[in-house]
Amino acid sequence: MRIATLAVLASVLISPALAADLDYGVLRGADDDYLAPAPLIDWSGFYVGGHGGYSTASMGFTNVFGNPYREYFRARDIEAEFGVSSLLTFSSRRVHSTTYGAYAGYNVQFDDAVFGLEVDYTSFNKSGISYNEISRFYTTKANMFEIVNLRGFSKTELEDYGTIRGRAGYAFGSFLPFVTAGLAIGRATILDQPEVQNYGYDATAAAAYQANPRSGTPVTHHGYANGNTAFDPGAPQDPNKSVPDGFYQLPAKPKSKAVAGVALGGGIEYAITSNFLLRGEYQYVLFDDFDGHKVNINTVRGGAAIKF
Repeated sequence: MRIATLAVLASVLISPALAADLDYGVLRGADDDYLAPAPLIDWSGFYVGGHGGYSTASMGFTNVFGNPYREYFRARDIEAEFGVSSLLTFSSRRVHSTTYGAYAGYNVQFDDAVFGLEVDYTSFNKSGISYNEISRFYTTKANMFEIVNLRGFSKTELEDYGTIRGRAGYAFGSFLPFVTAGLAIGRATILDQPEVQNYGYDATAAAAYQANPRSGTPVTHHGYANGNTAFDPGAPQDPNKSVPDGFYQLPAKPKSKAVAGVALGGGIEYAITSNFLLRGEYQYVLFDDFDGHKVNINTVRGGAAIKF
């Protein structure tokens, strides 16, 4: 028993030492032959696809009638004293639409980080219209009593737009969360149709006439219907019973505009195979002010692409 025990102990102590001296280089190969395992999905390369989704746009109108009304009233004291050209304002309009388009891009992958450049096109074809009217009366420093009625509508139609964006993401196997940022360019048509009615009379002369109708005091006036004798010096009448002219429609015509802005977004892409990609994405586009018109768009969409 004593001999057997010593033999077992000797074999246990000696075996690791012998194993340490063995050289498996022939079987193992050179250290340089070891390479990192290739990723399951290679996101690098060119891709092209289509998208469809749902968009909601806010269309704003800021002092869109300022210039035509300023031109109309430019020689009048009511503009200098009261700034009537800025009276009429419009509330924004929100429109909704299904949208569709196409996109293409190129990715470069560094380990798990993915960077790229992407362009896309979206067909929108929606418009927003806002209408308003306002009435005010004033007495000027020259004691002219003035009535101003303004009304009209403003329309913005966004036909389509495209973006060019940088893209950055981090790959988790077949999943690629990403963010984007870049520029947007769109095509829009605008129409601003203002109408104005303005009439008034000399309040001092009218008061004198009303105090003594037989005096025949002439009353300076403007903006009353043709043929109305309310302020005719030869046959003066009560100015409160006079009939004003109707609304005058200022000249207007549709304008086509190229508009620019910024585009931001993010989403997640899933590689079904190395060459077939699906995505879900949110995109926000904000266009710069164009002649008082403003547009921003929020879009949620899905897409599918082929990677080459």
